[in-house]
Amino acid sequence: MEKAKISASQLFILMVLFELGSALLVPLAIRAKQDAWLAILLGMLGSFVLFLVYHKLYTYYPNLLPTEYMQKILGKVLGTVLAFVYILYFMYDASRVLRDFGEMLLTFAYPDTPLFIANALLMLVIVYTVRKGIEVIARSGELLFIFMYVLAVAGFILIVSSGLIEIKNLQPILEEGFLNPLKIALSETLYFPFTEAIVFTMVLPYLNDSKKAKVTMLCATGLSGINLVITMLINVSVLGVNLTTRSQFPLLSTIASIQVADFLERLDVFFMLAMVIGIFFKVTILFYAATIGTANLFKIKAPSMLAYPLGIVILFLSITIASNFQEHLHEGLHVAKVILHIPLFTIIPPILLFVAFIKNRKKDRRKHI
Repeated sequence: MEKAKISASQLFILMVLFELGSALLVPLAIRAKQDAWLAILLGMLGSFVLFLVYHKLYTYYPNLLPTEYMQKILGKVLGTVLAFVYILYFMYDASRVLRDFGEMLLTFAYPDTPLFIANALLMLVIVYTVRKGIEVIARSGELLFIFMYVLAVAGFILIVSSGLIEIKNLQPILEEGFLNPLKIALSETLYFPFTEAIVFTMVLPYLNDSKKAKVTMLCATGLSGINLVITMLINVSVLGVNLTTRSQFPLLSTIASIQVADFLERLDVFFMLAMVIGIFFKVTILFYAATIGTANLFKIKAPSMLAYPLGIVILFLSITIASNFQEHLHEGLHVAKVILHIPLFTIIPPILLFVAFIKNRKKDRRKHI
């Protein structure tokens, strides 16, 4: 492990930035139509249960990375294989988010720029940041978190001032009943973006006060969930359900609609800056977890040495992952969910916790004897 420590407030900021990340980009839970906000809220509440599972595992092994305690729980061979699967997932997810960034940049401002160039420019900055370690990532988060929220508050005020919000677009509530948003919460929003934050189990051993881990994780998820609820409420109230569904980047369309006093308009740069910050931190944290996990698993003493080769793998994977953006979205919402998200987020962690509980119970009994 890197010899570094971060505070609970820094962990909180990184989690919020991570969970907002690419989730602000897409029409999240729009299959629930005007109840998308409720599907997001239910997904957030469901993720709290899984975060308690992740946290309990951390309390059993507070000084170990998951790549280490998986081997202690399941044995050397099976634990190593499972740890490697999670590392591959972190790299895959980083490449997906990087692809989101490239597609957004090309759509927004640089339609003639090759996707590879757009992705490579961001990846260069991320590789440099990851080489500096978790403390530098956390301090960068503190600075940019404030900037991102200033943009968010300013954007919200301008949308309200423009008179764009139509409350009738949010009605009727629960048109198809409560089961529809619940089903979408359990099949979509639970996994993206909330339980993706399982990556922070790779960061928790660096926390300087382990007692604050649980509250910090739950509060960060709560804040990011509320932010996403507000974002989707605004998108649907401004654009309506049909336009939000058809829009590739609904928040961009919402911000592009702002016009105040016939001179303040074309504020797409607000969206652009917020997205770059969120996506930068999401890719950085996933990439950092993959780097330290690989170094730990294969006993490499200098994790920073892995930044360049793994960065190149993620960059090329982001280009080859799908032939177009529609295929990319379909893969993320349907294919990845069944093959990766459900087993890695909701099935394997409770199994690990159960085995860890049994093993630690036996140890406690031996101590008393």
